Amino acid sequence: MIQAVVTPAAGKRLIAKALTNHPAIRTAFHSGTVVVVAGTTNGYVAEELLSACGNAEGFSRRRFFRGITLPPCEKTTDIGRLPDENQFPGDVVIQKGTWLKGKTIFEVLDALKEGDVILKGANAVDLAHKQAGILIGHPKGGTIVAALQAVVGRRVQLIIPVGLEKRVPSDLNGIAARLNLPEAIGPRMLPVPGELVTELEAITILTGASAELVAAGGVCGAEGAVWLAISGTAKQEESVKSILADVSGEPTFTLE
Repeated sequence: MIQAVVTPAAGKRLIAKALTNHPAIRTAFHSGTVVVVAGTTNGYVAEELLSACGNAEGFSRRRFFRGITLPPCEKTTDIGRLPDENQFPGDVVIQKGTWLKGKTIFEVLDALKEGDVILKGANAVDLAHKQAGILIGHPKGGTIVAALQAVVGRRVQLIIPVGLEKRVPSDLNGIAARLNLPEAIGPRMLPVPGELVTELEAITILTGASAELVAAGGVCGAEGAVWLAISGTAKQEESVKSILADVSGEPTFTLE
């Protein structure tokens, strides 16, 4: 067994690299449609997928999100949007290996079918029940409610890339019930079905080794970091060391 510290930024890159090797995504990437819904973690996913199809040039993570959580002192709107939200570039839609630049999930939603994949980030993850929760600021439920039309209606696969720093100890259905009360103030929450891919699953996808969250926290850039205990064959553990060394220098996410 080996132990490793993974920062949130390194975790995002690790998850993104793993998703380029996910069987369902690889299939949809070549013969169907992959929709990467804008979000900070999904910005890394989009970079890796676009690099895989040779289309990374022209993509930037700088405003690849609709809402964002920043320190309370930073200026945002009441639903977590930045004042310059008009710089939003659209989601990333890849159809049979080709990036359909400028498209959003809303423009391709009705054409999605079984075998296609939607990637949507989350704001909370309950590791015990393998469930994610998404904060809702839009009065019509935003991109996740749109995505669920295809997921539930046409069996499009929903994959949820989400970092371990977003873990919560409580049942998300109970949290949602409280946040969604008529008298509550602030974002609502929607617990969603889908396949979670955290740093734990990412390590398994990439190497076959198993990973466990054993501790968390840090300072001087390691705030939000997680300690992982990783077990596998000698070859798998060497592969994990190599991959983690590759992502360990990932810089903190910034808006600049």
